[in-house]
Amino acid sequence: MLDDLLGRTELKERIEELEAEIESLEAQLEAEQRRRADAVTDRQQAQRRANRLEDRVEELEDRVERLDGEEQSVDFRTETTLRGRRLDELLDRLESYETGPEGALTAYVADEHDLPEQVREAFGERTPLVARAAPCLVVGDDAGLIGACLRPPVSPEPFAEWGERFGFEREWFQPRGRYTLALVRSDLFAMGTYEGDERVGFHGFDSDLKSQHSKGGFSQGRFERLRDEQIDTHLDRCRAALEERDAERLYLVGERSVLGELDDSADVTSAVGATGPPEEALGEAAEQFWSVPVRTL
Repeated sequence: MLDDLLGRTELKERIEELEAEIESLEAQLEAEQRRRADAVTDRQQAQRRANRLEDRVEELEDRVERLDGEEQSVDFRTETTLRGRRLDELLDRLESYETGPEGALTAYVADEHDLPEQVREAFGERTPLVARAAPCLVVGDDAGLIGACLRPPVSPEPFAEWGERFGFEREWFQPRGRYTLALVRSDLFAMGTYEGDERVGFHGFDSDLKSQHSKGGFSQGRFERLRDEQIDTHLDRCRAALEERDAERLYLVGERSVLGELDDSADVTSAVGATGPPEEALGEAAEQFWSVPVRTL
């Protein structure tokens, strides 16, 4: 009663309200502090993870630089081109090599982007050299004493195998049996029939081909059309001559721009730069075709 008269009851109620409000504010403050603490923790964890990732990136970049440096520092020990007696001696040595079971690797790599796993395992850091030499026949041994890439004129199907000896055929590298070698240029055709490395037949001809456009007479466009017609006529003569060849097996060489027009019946096609009259050019083409680039690893 006295409290009511003095206004204490109202004050006490107000105090209780304020105290409840204070408790609520304190609870909110504690919750906010916890959220801030969690946010700080999350931020610190994120920062630590970012630091670890940056360290990892730096480590990987260092590895890439080292690998690039190693690849640049690795090179072929020797590079040469062999044919005839010197090539025969090299193939003799490879054929005579013998080791234990699964000790000699032979592989034909047709594409630098498709290296067999056996090649990668055998040559390790030297594997990029095999890719550079492709297409090639690669030989190596399990002791790392032998490593060489040879580019055969007659390519086999891709393969990779371990054995006691290196597995290859002489006919991939050297003329064997009866075959036709034909040289085709846009203005020349030369065809020889061969028994091994001996030519036993020959047929060849030149074709007139406009080599440049004169200033008068007709337009550049007409000149190009006439030249294309002359080349087409020449290629028709080449096709007819190839159909009359004496040997079924055909190796077709010459200008890359015209080989694609005649390669349907060819066992092998190869670009060569032989020049001169037909018979002389054919001899030069045969020498280029049967030359084998050899690179040691």
